[in-house]
Amino acid sequence: MWIFTRYGFFSIACASTPEGGIDPDTAMVRARLREHLLSLKERFRETELGKAEIQSSDQTDYKYRILVSKLAWVAALVELATEQTWANFKNEASKFSRVKKTAHAYVDALHSIWDVMHRLQVRETTEATGAKH
Repeated sequence: MWIFTRYGFFSIACASTPEGGIDPDTAMVRARLREHLLSLKERFRETELGKAEIQSSDQTDYKYRILVSKLAWVAALVELATEQTWANFKNEASKFSRVKKTAHAYVDALHSIWDVMHRLQVRETTEATGAKH
């Protein structure tokens, strides 16, 4: 699962077992930027998620990750959904980055992702109507 929040971008998967299998009870919350995990940990500082250690590796696709119980991750998702009080996500992320004085590159990336997904929508609409693009 990918999730874009005002705190950053995260890719969530099940953690691996020592034997190389899947641990369905442990969430691996991965990030491209350490800053994103730090913001998420700060938001949930009193919880298991907030207390999780950030691991890093140059040998993995996502350099930074934390491991938490799936129950802790689900509780965080509920809180993230509950705190949503804005009408425009990109504007909220921009506002958050100004308040926290974080890199504006994330907001720029959000605009690029919005554009890619918009083009996908246009393509589907064009194909559905038989119009040429």
